[in-house]
Amino acid sequence: MTITTQDTDVTRGLQGLADDRSSVRLRAALAVGTTPDPRFVAKLVERCAIEPEFFVRDMLTWALTRHPVSLTLPELLREVRSERTQARSQALHTLSKIGDPQAWPAITRSLLSDADDEVARSAWRAAVVLVPEGEEPSLAAVLATQLGRGERETQLSLSRALVALGAVIEPALQAASTAADPRMRAHALATQRLLRDPDAGFEFAIEEAKRVVALGGSGQEGR
Repeated sequence: MTITTQDTDVTRGLQGLADDRSSVRLRAALAVGTTPDPRFVAKLVERCAIEPEFFVRDMLTWALTRHPVSLTLPELLREVRSERTQARSQALHTLSKIGDPQAWPAITRSLLSDADDEVARSAWRAAVVLVPEGEEPSLAAVLATQLGRGERETQLSLSRALVALGAVIEPALQAASTAADPRMRAHALATQRLLRDPDAGFEFAIEEAKRVVALGGSGQEGR
């Protein structure tokens, strides 16, 4: 059997992706994305599920986007159903970067409300990218059920996802702004503010919304 230069490069790339040193894994992911080969796809997806370094994970995602969707999509769709939270999160992140509408059915309600904040955040971002035309109101209604969830970073991610959908989110926010949960009301009001004034900033919007809720208002008076 003749071993070609390409075979040698693939072997070196696969070994580099599994190296103990993050700098080597980063360079390997860059090389793999620069010279795509179908033999890399499974290893890239596998590595995404366990890679501890953010910058390496981002390069792994980039490398996957450089390969044919026909190869990457089936692997990623399997990963979003994984029991490993990082596997789900990174697969969703990669799907959002690939942007192929065939992935939309995989963005289930259970993923959009996943118990793990990082998985849910990745699902929100992917959903906004992949949602088919006409499905935005339904997506907004599901996303609105997550208002009030988590800490500031998670709430900001959700607000950004909702605002990216545009004016179709207004009915869902209106309903959430009168919810029994004060955290949900405040988050809905802050998101309404960002929709009307994207330059307001989330910190300002959420603090203003908390004051409104504390005073017993829904933010709708005088509108």
